[in-house]
Amino acid sequence: MIAGWGPEDRTGLTPIEGGVTAAQGFRAGGVVSGVKPSGKPDLALVVADAPAGAAVVTTTNLVKASACLLTERHAADGSAQAVLINSGNANVCTPHGTEHTLALATAAADHLDVAVEDVLVMSTGVIGVSLPVGRILDAMPGLVDALATDGGPLAAEAILTTDTHAKQVAFEVTDDDGGRCVVAGMAKGVGMIEPAMATLLVVLTTDAPLGGPVARRLLTGTVRRTFNRISVDGDGSTSDTVALLASGQAEQPPNLEVVGRALHAVCADLAEQVVADGEGASRVASITVQHAATEAEAERLARAIATSLLVRAAIHGADPNWGRILMAMGSAGVAFDPRRVTVTCAGITVCRFGVATSFDRGQAAVAMDRPLVEIGVDIGTGHARATMLTCDLTPEYVRFNAEYTT
Repeated sequence: MIAGWGPEDRTGLTPIEGGVTAAQGFRAGGVVSGVKPSGKPDLALVVADAPAGAAVVTTTNLVKASACLLTERHAADGSAQAVLINSGNANVCTPHGTEHTLALATAAADHLDVAVEDVLVMSTGVIGVSLPVGRILDAMPGLVDALATDGGPLAAEAILTTDTHAKQVAFEVTDDDGGRCVVAGMAKGVGMIEPAMATLLVVLTTDAPLGGPVARRLLTGTVRRTFNRISVDGDGSTSDTVALLASGQAEQPPNLEVVGRALHAVCADLAEQVVADGEGASRVASITVQHAATEAEAERLARAIATSLLVRAAIHGADPNWGRILMAMGSAGVAFDPRRVTVTCAGITVCRFGVATSFDRGQAAVAMDRPLVEIGVDIGTGHARATMLTCDLTPEYVRFNAEYTT
């Protein structure tokens, strides 16, 4: 477990299989519609047995997918029943994007016999290419027929783009009073990861009874502490969406504090999987800034370090180059005294009071040459802290994105 990442207390949370369909009251599936040239599954659907409590968070990028806009409208009343996701095409910056998004929602609603306003839509893939909507509409009957209570893993596969594997998490959640529910989720995303909310697509499910306002409060707080604190390349996507559906079918749910802790754990684990699968990544780095005046300032400093190309290149080279860390902090727009800063790389103090300290560079390089590198920064100002996750910058990332269209 990464220090400072996710809830410290995971009491009552037991990992289980099943992905988004591990929670009662949900079916899911994934099929091939032909949007992806590879012929891999590219269309997924997650459906609740009845209208569920719902909340969504979408990108703040001004170039915003029509799917995000429709999903915001349809979830505004705190209720939804289905999430339709196509991969391989983002349906962004195209002449008929809005029309095509509505067509997808309408077709799903018709085949499911639900209100179109209860269907949320997500699209991911290449930007600026018209969506072959006809292929998706033709595949819709088969997708609905394929829905199953154990279909979570199939849906998780169908939403991938450049991901190397599916990303799923599910916890059985219990409390001391005998309460029980499940909180689960699936995610896709490995590039264009710099959250201005959550730079990826995520569907979260639970059988706990959460009304829209409660679901929205829990989701926004959790996103702020998880998906909003990861970065792969500093670029925020146009299609980012996190949706939470709550079926309410748990017979005796745990108390709300435990449910919220479980939601935090699911999102933290999914966010960590996204960074670990970052395009070309060979290691994950956690950046923790502590003893800041406020949590917001700690987060800004951690983000400046995590998004620095020079720092990420040093992480790839297992180089304890603490000067790059202070450099990045100095441009974060946060006032601090460099003479009070201490930096550790993989547990080894490399800078104390803003200057180099005696350490074995070879030993530090060996300690950093691992799948997980923990970098700590103490600015000696206050009592607040924040952790960001990022990954190393590799030649493979540059090579991949030099060949990838938009």
